[in-house]
Order: sequence, then C-alpha cells, then structure tokens
Amino acid sequence: MTLVNKINFRNLRGDLFGGLTAAIVALPLALAFGVSSGAGAIAGLYGAIFVGFFAALFGGTPAQVSGPTGPMTVVVTTVFTMLIARHPETGLAMSFTVVMLGGLFQILFGVLRLGQYITLMPYTVISGFMSGIGIIIILLQIGPFLGYESTGGVWGVLRQLPVYLSDPKLAALGLGLLVLVIVFTAPPKLNRILPAPLLALIVGTIVSVIFLGNNSDISRIGSFPTGLPTPQMPVFTLSDFKDMMVYGLMLGVLGSIDSLLTSLVADNITRTQHDSDKELIGQGIGNCISGLFGGLPGAGATMRTVTNVQAGGRSALSGIFHALILLIITLWARPLTVVIPHAVLAGILLKVGIDIIDWGFIKRAHRISLKTTGLMYAVMFLTVFVDLITAVAVGVFVANLLTVKTLTDLQSDRVKASTEVTNELRLTPEEQDLLTRARGRILLFQLGGPMSFGAAKVISQRMTIVKDYTVLLLDMSDVSLLGVTAALAIETMVEDAVAKNRHVFLVGATGRTESRIKKLKLVERFALVYQVESRFQALESALKLISSTTPSQSVINLEGKN
Repeated sequence: MTLVNKINFRNLRGDLFGGLTAAIVALPLALAFGVSSGAGAIAGLYGAIFVGFFAALFGGTPAQVSGPTGPMTVVVTTVFTMLIARHPETGLAMSFTVVMLGGLFQILFGVLRLGQYITLMPYTVISGFMSGIGIIIILLQIGPFLGYESTGGVWGVLRQLPVYLSDPKLAALGLGLLVLVIVFTAPPKLNRILPAPLLALIVGTIVSVIFLGNNSDISRIGSFPTGLPTPQMPVFTLSDFKDMMVYGLMLGVLGSIDSLLTSLVADNITRTQHDSDKELIGQGIGNCISGLFGGLPGAGATMRTVTNVQAGGRSALSGIFHALILLIITLWARPLTVVIPHAVLAGILLKVGIDIIDWGFIKRAHRISLKTTGLMYAVMFLTVFVDLITAVAVGVFVANLLTVKTLTDLQSDRVKASTEVTNELRLTPEEQDLLTRARGRILLFQLGGPMSFGAAKVISQRMTIVKDYTVLLLDMSDVSLLGVTAALAIETMVEDAVAKNRHVFLVGATGRTESRIKKLKLVERFALVYQVESRFQALESALKLISSTTPSQSVINLEGKN
C-alpha cells in the first residue's frame, strides 16, 4: 500500500473544475456546520480544508471529496457541549483532542485492515441512526430559523419550542423561508451551474443586508480569525479521559462508515475500485490534523463527491483543489462571510437534515419486515432522545440477536433425527433399505449447512426425541461449518451414547468440519466411536453390529477405527 495517492495531471482541467464546483457546494455547508456545532464558522472551514486536503492526498478513493458532514457534526456538538460545560476554559481544546482521537482510531482501523468489516452493520441500524441524526439537525435548527439561539441540545429545543412558535422573529423566519424555497425549488439546470445551497446563501445574505441591515432580530456570523490557524496541542484530564475515548471511538467508527459508504457511491459512478484501508488511513490523518488546528471532524461527503465527479473530477487532485479553493476563501473573503445571517444557515441545514432522513426505507420498511421496522424506529428514537452511542450499541445488539434467531431457525430445519425412513431424511434407496432392516435400532442423526452456536440447543433437543436405539449414526456430510458450541454439543451427544454402551459412527466430515471433530479426539478417547467416509458404509457396518450379539473385531477394523 503506497501512502500517498498517485497524482497525475492527465485530467487536470476536469479535476480543477470538479474541485471548484465541490468547493462551491462545500462552502455554505462548512459555514453552517461550524456555526451549528458551537465552535464557530471558522471551525467548519478549517475542517473542510484540512480533512478535504489530507483525505484526498492520503486516501484510497481518488474522486472522493471530504469535509464536515451532518452525522459527524451532531456527534462533535455533543462533545463540545459536554466538555465546555465541565471545563469552561479548556473544554474547547479538549473537544478538538477528541477529534484527533477519532482520527487516530481511523488510522488504527486502516492499519489493522478493518475496512472490509466497517460497513458490515445492519442497514436497519444505519437507516435508523442516520434518520435520527437528520431529526436532530432539524430540531437544532428550529431556534435559529425562527430567530433564536438554540441551546440545551434536543431537550432544550423541545422545552423552548412553545416560546419559539408563539413569538417567532419574523425577519429571521422570512429569510429562512426564502432559503427553503430556493433549495427546494432551484431548477436542476441552474443547480448544476450554481448549487442551490450557495445560491440560497448569496440571495439570503444580500436580501438581509439590503432590506434588513439594521434589524436587531437578525443575528449574523460576525468576525472570525483570519490567517492560518496555530496548532493546539492535545488537552485532556484523567477524569474525562474515558468519555473522551468513547466519543473519539464514536467519531472514528461513524466517520469510517460515512466515508466508506461514500466510497462505494464513488466506485459506482466512476467504475473504479477504492482501497478501504487506505481510505481509512487518509481520513484519519485528515481528522488528526483538523483537530490539531481547531477544525471540525469530517468524512467522505456524498453530495460533494457526486458533484465533483459530475463536474469532471476523477483523481485526488480534485479533492486537493477543493481544499485549496476553500483556503483562499478563508484567507481573503472574510468580509463577505461575516454578514451571513444564522437564519440563512439554518435554512440550508434544515434541507440537509431532511435529506439525511431515509425516507425511501421509512416508506416501505413495514412491507419488508415488522421486526426490522421496529428496530429502525427504536434506533431512531434512541439517537434523538438518548445518545448516539447507546442507539448504535442497542441497535447492533438487537439486530444480531434477530439474525442469530433467524439462523437458528434455519439450522434447526437442517437437523434431522429418526430411526425410520422418512421423507425428511436424504437417503438413497439402498440406504433406506439398510435403515429399514435395522428395525429402529439405528438412530440416524443428520446435520446440514453451517452449524453455529444457535444449532447447539436444537441438537440437544433432537436427541431427547428417540431414547431406544443401539447405534448412533451422526451424518455430517452436508455440514459446511461447525462452530465450537455446536461441536461441543456433538461431543456431549457422543459421550452420552457411549456411556450407555451404544456404538457411534461419525460420517462424512470433511475440511474444517473434520478438523474440528478431530480436535475433540472422540475416536481416540472412546472405543465405541468410529469415523467413516460414507453414509452407506456406516449403515452397512452398523447393521452388522446390531445383528451380532458380540460384534467382531474385524467389523471395527473395517470401519477404519483411528
């Protein structure tokens, strides 16, 4: 794996235009996310610059454009609120330390080559989580949209909502509504030339300056630091270190999922193949440097990436150009950004929140599965009203339980036990004849498919159905995977049979299943246990055993006792 993305200038014009277009889309969002987080507009710009530049330079998805996103901003806003409340003087620096920790976790994920596993999260959990984040963004923007400062998180907004609605500041509300009209109704052809969020930002700001310049109901971004930022060394306290690590891990996992899902989108529209692990390392480096210089955390941004590709961007140069253009705006266009009203940014973020909600899945989830629909809404509820970590942890845990239950039901259908010929048993006519001649003294126990720990209980239950038999024939010819718990259940079954002086034939185990069975050393430990290759051979030998009062040693040797 080469650390730096391969840079070439074969598509220079396309990459330059793609980076410029992506920067135009990114500018209003970076400003809005920065203000929404509580760290200020400049933090959003720094995040877009540093994450955008270094993720493109070191990442594994050439056409991807990275920067602050809604999900990442929601998490870091929680961190800012928590740490600044605890430590008014150092809380902000500690919050940016959490951003750096998130980046370090992403680098670790990439080094450990976990990229292929990061996105193996149930879609219902991702859908509920993302929709919950969309709702949080909408709720947090209601205050600024109506002319008030949003404080106290979701619960604070809900407590203040009657005041907001009963006495809205009409100037701010008018600007917000103007922005919503623009972002929802901008013609697609115009949107390709001048992205709707930037158009709304320009029009809303101009209207506010010309017609509402002296209106006290309009709050604006105001001045922010100029020039390049200075590094801020990591700051933490032992009492808060655990919480900081947890939120750092949350940022790392969420940023990884967000980025790799966007990488898949980029692959589909560019017909290329990204490098997941390298992408995680690039995103991690970008977030580490962003946190070091007081920027918001970021991830691969789907809308900016698609815009970049549609405008001609194909290589890492487009992401680098996007970051450099934003840097130029930050250094020299400050007078144009300080007059931007918060209500305008709130309108833009309301559109972002509405777009993040997974409307497509919500509309049809109930038709697919009521259980998964309930899980999606539970994750959404926990995301909005409890916290993001609890939502993901509970969602993944419940989703895995439902999956295990489904797999167990499927595995139970593949576990058959009978002393008579039935339609369920998969036997040839010759094997059916041998089992019939045994007159119920051979218990044929068939397993099939992957046998995980969910099958252990079923194996034990099936053994209690038939109690009177002489020979146990355990057929594993169709077992593709034998888990440890299922193997131990088989061991218990064999031990119980041998304790009652019953002969046991282990049939057809191959590959990893045979290796697992051999590690239990059942054949070596018990004189009445035999391992054979075919079911017919086992049935034939078992019939010879039960037809003789004292089985001959030659029969045992015939079965390959080992």
